[in-house]
Amino acid sequence: MATTAVVHPVDEVPRIRHLAAFGLQHVLAMYAGAVAVPLIVGGAMKLPPADLAYLITADLLVCGVATLIQCVGFWRFGVRLPIMQGCTFAAVSPMVLIGTTGGGLPAVYGSVIVAGLAIMLLAPVFGRLLRFFPPLVTGTVILIIGVSLLPVAGNWAAGGVGAEDFGAPRNLALAAFVLAVVLGVQRFAPAFLSRIAVLTGIVVGLAVAVPFGFTDFGGVGDADWVGVSTPFHFGAPEFRTSAIVSMLVVALVTMTETTGDLIAVGELTGRPVEPRPLADGLRADGLSTVLGGVFNTFPYTAYAQNVGLVGLTRVRSRWVVAAAGGILVLLGLLPKLGAVVAAVPAPVLGGAGLVMFGTVAASGLRTLARVDFDGNHNLTVVAVSVAVGMLPVGVPAVYAKFPDWFQTVMNSGISAGCLTAIVLNLLFNHLPLKAGSAAAAPEALPDGGDDTSGDETG
Repeated sequence: MATTAVVHPVDEVPRIRHLAAFGLQHVLAMYAGAVAVPLIVGGAMKLPPADLAYLITADLLVCGVATLIQCVGFWRFGVRLPIMQGCTFAAVSPMVLIGTTGGGLPAVYGSVIVAGLAIMLLAPVFGRLLRFFPPLVTGTVILIIGVSLLPVAGNWAAGGVGAEDFGAPRNLALAAFVLAVVLGVQRFAPAFLSRIAVLTGIVVGLAVAVPFGFTDFGGVGDADWVGVSTPFHFGAPEFRTSAIVSMLVVALVTMTETTGDLIAVGELTGRPVEPRPLADGLRADGLSTVLGGVFNTFPYTAYAQNVGLVGLTRVRSRWVVAAAGGILVLLGLLPKLGAVVAAVPAPVLGGAGLVMFGTVAASGLRTLARVDFDGNHNLTVVAVSVAVGMLPVGVPAVYAKFPDWFQTVMNSGISAGCLTAIVLNLLFNHLPLKAGSAAAAPEALPDGGDDTSGDETG
């Protein structure tokens, strides 16, 4: 009995049937985002349908392997928290540019491999920066992650970007129905069902969507039964300086985003992320990115979508997400299964996404509730950071006239807001203040200073 009492919820292993249900829920929450990156990059490069399908199955396979590395871990790789891994959107624009003007997919994969190696080397450096992520910064970053994801859920609810019937009332009605099912299950269903409220909502929504013509299962018949991704399918990698430099910028952005996601999950699970586990998590990102370059896919990062699901369901076991990684591996090896999951209509995902992403934002507010805002400049730190983070979300073309490297960093609301919060926290809470300054009193420092960064994130 003493042994079971000390098992942290993160390390608990649920029953097999619960693992499968909870794991599938995580897969459905991130699937659309996972396949979007290969679709966008492959479409921009005008790849034939067979190559596009190959990119997607390779992506799902490496997504699964990357998730297993992150959740299960080995040696100094993996944060060992419930973290789903997927292709980062921060790399889309640079990869499209490299692929269309700078050497095609071989040049893309050469730069991805170098970026992955750089992430592994820089991981310990980022680990030592954790003291600059007190609750003031982490709460702000978590809030920005949630709010910046809400437009994604909104686009899904309206039918998906590019859909002919985008914004049609029937799409929004289906999304609202799924949202109502999720909330109803959470409120009135037994404990186990309430923990798979999102999965229940998606399944019920899909059942309603079929007779109303929302779904198209044509791709299932066309998909192969078995597909194996082989290394360097599109040719040996090419290492071009310009491509590598742009991908190194992406690496810094994804490391910043992953740091925010790992801290958020640490908050939600009651296992605060410390410097060494943070470095291990980032090192796993780097290894996954190298595998992506070898197995014909792209850079990997922690998926914020699933951070919200952890908070919503209160299922904190990393083995649940490891089961999701196993499902992704199966989807990557069995394209026909992947096609079935891909048939889930966007409005169904949108209804579930609204509550999941809103949960992430609410978690950020809960963290900020522990911050002292009296007699200091902490409110300014939050206000400006959220404003900068939301700028590219609300006005996507705001940085269109800036250099590519600047766009790569600032077009991600998460990285822009995170960097702003870190800099402003240093400015107002770490640098020496003039005598007589409004924030010069010692009471203003704890929630922004070094000393409490480790103690207040638990």
